[in-house]
Amino acid sequence: MSVPTLTLRQVRFTNKAFWRNPASAFFTFAFPLMFLIIFTSLLGHGTVPIAGKQIKLASYYVAVMGAFAVITACYTNIAMSVTFQRDSGVLKRTKGTPLPGPAYLTARVIHAMLMAFLLVIITAVFGKLFYSADLPAGFSLFEFVTMLFVGSASFCALGLAITGFIPNADAAPAVVNASILPALFLSGVFIPIGDNAPEWVKLIGKIFPVKHFADGMQAGFLGTPFYWRDVLIVAVWGIAGLLIAVRRFSWEPRK
Repeated sequence: MSVPTLTLRQVRFTNKAFWRNPASAFFTFAFPLMFLIIFTSLLGHGTVPIAGKQIKLASYYVAVMGAFAVITACYTNIAMSVTFQRDSGVLKRTKGTPLPGPAYLTARVIHAMLMAFLLVIITAVFGKLFYSADLPAGFSLFEFVTMLFVGSASFCALGLAITGFIPNADAAPAVVNASILPALFLSGVFIPIGDNAPEWVKLIGKIFPVKHFADGMQAGFLGTPFYWRDVLIVAVWGIAGLLIAVRRFSWEPRK
């Protein structure tokens, strides 16, 4: 059986395993919507200046929560679940089967990307129904889908890369959250970064891929300017994550 065929079969298996864990599936999809409801209820009144336009805060949060949903599915979930599987011996046993290791990880990435796309659709529809948010359409659709594809793949690669720095499964939540939460705040995902924000906040936010990914997602939802350099920066981070994952990824529990 060819490697692509084995990979597709593993994608189907991963999908079945995902949906057979109702609690995990529920919180994967409910978490971004829960954050969307909380932030729009507390901070979603009025407007915020984005790229010279006054944007409704409710629409702003629909856009950034779409980006947050992708990061959750492709970075947080990949990093934690793979670490737990590594420490429980699942990865070691999988390596001893006829299924090639790269095919197994590729299947995990494909499944996470599919879930990310579905999460964005759900977030967009939810925002349209309850907050009258705009949906990606017209000439912005191509750029939006490109950023979504590159961003989801890149954050999957970064999720695999961070597993190389997690000593054990108990440390996974702390390491993963510590590595992503500051970037989410500094990139304006939870709280808009206005013109009056300290320059060091803006500078640090521009270094990491979260801001560039969120900006690309906002362009599709809000009609703000789309810059291909944002796609390039996110892709470079993804390539860097892939290279680190190749070097540091472990199939066996760390001592």
